[in-house]
Formats: sequence, structure tokens, C-alpha cells
Amino acid sequence: MTRSVQRLPNAVATASSVGALVEQLAAALSGAALPALEARQEAREIVAALHDAPRFWPETNARLTVDDALWRRAQAAAAKRARGAPLAYAVGRAAFRNLTLEVDERVLIPRPETELLVDLVLARADGDQELAVDVGTGSGAIALALASEGSFGEILATDVSLDALAVARANAQRLEAQGTLRSRVSFAAGSLLAPLMARGQRARVIVSNPPYIAFDESRELPRDVRDWEPPLALFSGAQGLDASARLVREAGEVLLRGGLLALEVDARRAALVAEIVASDRRYHHVEVHVDLTGRERFVLAVRS
Repeated sequence: MTRSVQRLPNAVATASSVGALVEQLAAALSGAALPALEARQEAREIVAALHDAPRFWPETNARLTVDDALWRRAQAAAAKRARGAPLAYAVGRAAFRNLTLEVDERVLIPRPETELLVDLVLARADGDQELAVDVGTGSGAIALALASEGSFGEILATDVSLDALAVARANAQRLEAQGTLRSRVSFAAGSLLAPLMARGQRARVIVSNPPYIAFDESRELPRDVRDWEPPLALFSGAQGLDASARLVREAGEVLLRGGLLALEVDARRAALVAEIVASDRRYHHVEVHVDLTGRERFVLAVRS
């Protein structure tokens, strides 16, 4: 937890308390046309996120004092949120499984659905002590979760975006300094599996949350996604299937026999991606898994 608060000697909240900060942020967010109840909730979430604490923390610690630096950061976050930025970009961090990751507009915000993809990989491939590859790593969420919870020999995180790799490397360095990572994580720039092919290596696991939204579907996205998150991480050609189809082809070249391919896909196109995999004779045991809402979200297959 951030050491930027002190407990007051009396029970009265002051102008520099957590409670007062929440009230000020709620007023600023209400001015951005948010309903009062929603503005107050978001104000609490901003304060909690900046303390890396649960959402209820501001309520139970309302009388703690807040230092000037944190107060300014909270004000800046509220102002950015009022301009329409997603909460994670406003506070500069996002929770993913047991990790807190730094994020900004250079990377996709990690989603809860992707946490289940990590579960699926760990259930099938953990303990192999071999190479796992996270393709299109973005903030490093999948790679770093596997490195902190699994026992792989190495995890290679690739991305075509140098900006994204800078974010992922910073997250890895911070988590490494905290002693959170159990596996070595390396990074390489390039499209899909090109960096692995250049290294002449083969992998036991290839996992990815690739771009899968069709370009003509952009208007259907929420504004805080369409206007803020990086298009490179969202959109793919061939009606959203191009990146996934290319990844299936390339993974067939570099997966070890019995290796796992695990993809997050558009719920509307899971059957199409599964068909692409099943039509490639290099794979067997093709499976479609649902997310926590019951939507078909993941396609898994084993290299023959």
C-alpha cells in the first residue's frame, strides 16, 4: 500500500483527509455530467486505485490524511476521467489476477476475461519448465501472470509495438524487483511469432489475446474504448479473423509436439476460429471454452 496517508489523532475528517478528497473528486466528476451516485463511486475507485487498495478502502479510511503529492495525482486522474478516459488510464494502473500493472494509452487495458485464459494455460501446461510465448503482450499481463504463477523455463513476450514493449518491460522490472516473478521473462519486437522464428526456437505454449475486431465494427465500440485504446491492439483485417488465422499458421511451425495453442477470440467468431484451427492437420483436440458470462471466448488446440 502506498505510504501517503497518516491516521489522524481524532475522529474528525479534515480538509486533507481521504474523505475530503473523495468529496472533491466526486464534485469534479459530477461536473462532467455523471450522476452524483456514480460520480462518488468513481471518486472512491480513483482513490483506492492510487493506493493499490480494494474499492471499499476509502470508506473505511475516510479520516486518514492525504499528502499533497497524492492529492494532486488524484485530481489529475479525476480530470482525465472527466474527459472520457477509462479509469485504468486515468489512474495509470490496472489489476490483473494477483498483479497491479502500470498502463496507459500505449497498451490495451487488461480484461477480466483474459484472466481465465491464464487459468486455462496453467491448467494444461504448467510445470513443463519449457518456453511459453505471449504474442501481442501489450502491458505484459499474460506473460507476467504466467511468470508469477507458473513454472515455465522462460516466457517470451512479443509485440509489434515498441511503445507497448516499453510498458511491458517497465512492469516486468518492477515485479522482478518485488520478487514476484518465478520465471524469466524476455521481450522481443516483431509481428506475431516472427521474433521466435528469428531465434530459431520452438515453444511448449503459445498464448495470445490478438486483435479481433473488424474495422467496420469500430462504431459499435464504447467511446472509452474506441477513442482511447490503441487501434493496433483492437482491429484486425478479414472481418477480425486475420491476426488469429495468421497466428494459427505460424504456431504450427514453432510449437513442439504436444504443445498448446491458446487464443482469446471474439465471442461472435469463436466457431470460425475453431474451424480454422481444426482444418489445419497440424492440430488436434481443438476446444472452445466459455468465459464467466457463458460466451464462447477461448480456442485451445494441441500440436500433433
